[in-house]
Parts: sequence; structure tokens; C-alpha cells
Amino acid sequence: MFCLPSTRVHLAMGCADMRKSINGLSILVEKRLKMNPFCGHLFAFCNRKRNMIKILYWDRNGFCLWCKRLEKGRLHWPATADQARRIDVRQLAWLLDGLELDQPKAHKRLNYSILS
Repeated sequence: MFCLPSTRVHLAMGCADMRKSINGLSILVEKRLKMNPFCGHLFAFCNRKRNMIKILYWDRNGFCLWCKRLEKGRLHWPATADQARRIDVRQLAWLLDGLELDQPKAHKRLNYSILS
């Protein structure tokens, strides 16, 4: 999976049926998340046990489906009532490495602008 820093990642909150493949997950993106599955963003889904993640995205001329199953341990999937949560690729890497999405000791992002 190739991700640029500007890639948008959307986590589908709650659990998803991991028997779903490309068609079923793209319908979830449209119906549950109310987003366009053809936009090129990454859409991540987790199972009830929190040991599997599937990531769906559109790549120019077709869908790609990426899957990871943990043999030991669980994903730190956020518990929230929201439909979806937007994260950046750095947070996705943290999630896949078994870390929390919000790292309190991580360096905060700084934004600078040139004043006119």
C-alpha cells in the first residue's frame, strides 16, 4: 500500500463483517459513511475481535483491498459513537504497529505561514 502524507484515511467506527469483500465494503462506504468510495481515500474497517483490519481504496482503474490479521494481540481501534474518524497516514502506521492513535508524547504538528 503506497501512501503519501496527503492521503486521507477514514476509519469506520464500530465493527464490520470481515466476510465482506470489495463490493460489500464499498457499499458500507456509501451507505454508512456517506462518502464516495471512488475518491481515492483509504477506508479502514475492523472486526469485532479487533484482530483484523481491511483497507479499501480506489486506484485509478480499480479497487484495491488490503488486509492484515494479527496472530496475537489486538488493534487499538478507537471506541466512539461517530460514523467515521479521519486520521493521517502517520496515525494509520501507529495503528498497524499496535500503538494508540493519539500519542500524548509525540511531537505536535506545527503550521507556519509567511505574513504578508
